[in-house]
Amino acid sequence: MRSHGPRSTRPLLLAAALALACAAPLAEASAQASTQRRGYVTRNGVYVPPSQQTKPDGTKANNWSTRGNVNPYTGRPGTVDPSRPAAPRRR
Repeated sequence: MRSHGPRSTRPLLLAAALALACAAPLAEASAQASTQRRGYVTRNGVYVPPSQQTKPDGTKANNWSTRGNVNPYTGRPGTVDPSRPAAPRRR
């Protein structure tokens, strides 16, 4: 009778190590592409919970709200036309 000891688990260990090695750079790239926003209370008393946003870089093409992109945290597709000028910010 043949033993199915350490030799039979080697392919599984190799596959797991390969999967981790491939996933690590993707997780790092994803982490670098966003930043944490703190929660706050608006002037009229509405609480806005903490959230993630794309890091500011001066372009609209890579924002999650831009058409053609998908927010990785909510799964919602972007709807903003990237060729349309940005609305003025309220103060």
